[in-house]
Amino acid sequence: MNNKGFSLVELMVVLAIVGILGAISYPSYDSYMKKSRRADGKIALQKMADLQERFYLQNNTYTTVAANVGGTATDENYYVLSIDAADVNTFTLRATAAAGGPQVNDTTTNHGNCTVLQLTAAGARTPAACW
Repeated sequence: MNNKGFSLVELMVVLAIVGILGAISYPSYDSYMKKSRRADGKIALQKMADLQERFYLQNNTYTTVAANVGGTATDENYYVLSIDAADVNTFTLRATAAAGGPQVNDTTTNHGNCTVLQLTAAGARTPAACW
């Protein structure tokens, strides 16, 4: 008798191997995706800082109104932008993970909590591990 095909044991071994590979690779993939989406917030903060400098050149002060320097949304909508503080000498910008978005769980053991990114007029970036 010449049977062709796979036995149930062979199929179960293959499924077990695929499951193990998936369990190993998913955390790495998830971490990579969070890091790549974090770039949306970082780029938006840099753009907002550039627009703050342009606003300063025209008005001799920094603005506290986000609409004056690009608005509150990032290009990919992973973060919400705001201006924490601004006066004639300095500003602090903030990108907060959008509620219900994929970045609200951007807390890793390697980087800490990366759900809120900040950039100041002096170029200080916090949390440093997330940049």
